[in-house]
Amino acid sequence: MGTLLSQIKGAIAFLGYVVNTILWAIPILLGSIVKLIPFAPCKTAANYFLDFCASGWISVNGVIERGLHPVKIELSGDSQFSTQEWYMVIANHQSWVDILILQRVFNRKIPFLKFFLKQELIFVPILGFAWWALDFPFMRRYSTAQLKKNPKLKGKDIEITRKACAKFKTKPVSVMNFVEGTRFSKAKHQRQNSPFQHLLKPKAGGMAFALSAMGEQIHKLVDVAIYYPQNVPSYWDYLTGKLPSVKVHIQISDITPAMRGDYMNDREYKIAFQEQLNQRWLTKDRVLSELADQKHQE
Repeated sequence: MGTLLSQIKGAIAFLGYVVNTILWAIPILLGSIVKLIPFAPCKTAANYFLDFCASGWISVNGVIERGLHPVKIELSGDSQFSTQEWYMVIANHQSWVDILILQRVFNRKIPFLKFFLKQELIFVPILGFAWWALDFPFMRRYSTAQLKKNPKLKGKDIEITRKACAKFKTKPVSVMNFVEGTRFSKAKHQRQNSPFQHLLKPKAGGMAFALSAMGEQIHKLVDVAIYYPQNVPSYWDYLTGKLPSVKVHIQISDITPAMRGDYMNDREYKIAFQEQLNQRWLTKDRVLSELADQKHQE
């Protein structure tokens, strides 16, 4: 009976999220039309309105979660934030639920999170349009085979990153980057021969290009470690209450001058940046081990 009840609650929650998304898509559509007016004050006002709608969407999602499938989030680490600051947010990636957890943790505490998304996701019904209107950076990655076939594509993905991030210079923003590039799995971990216990190898390029493109405005780095004490949940696990708790550790640090540079052409900077990121990943790996140890002691 308990399983059936959780499935029913999950279905109701899913329907609630769909309805909530559709309802907020309407004002986002109207705001995006205003944004197309070639007049800077209109665009600025529209951007603030769109982010307000997006935060409202997340807030209502939070109400649905608390009512139908509550998740206890145990926070540790730094907690001083501002909605008037520019942030780069990086985190380990295990499940699409990571995004929902991050949205709940940071909603209305920092500027609305903008995620790097694959180009194909722009075609997702309703959400794809909303992500476009909210200036989410859509990335197109080219494989080695594609680059060999068409050398002109080399550097195109970097240029797309620069153009996407250039939009974030006029108002506070939080740019979210899963620097592992994909969700963690044991198979991927083994294929990479990753030196980390809980993590895949970080990819430094996208983060370095984003920092360069956004200029001096962005000077705070939010490093997040997400740990699921039970099993890594699927979206349906999340909806049906099979995610009772999650541990989230946050570390805030300054983005130093040493973290900015020409990743494409400055070899010394490229090597140094990669080393800095690897050191952060070693620290995150230790944090995740500590969170896992806490689980065994409870």
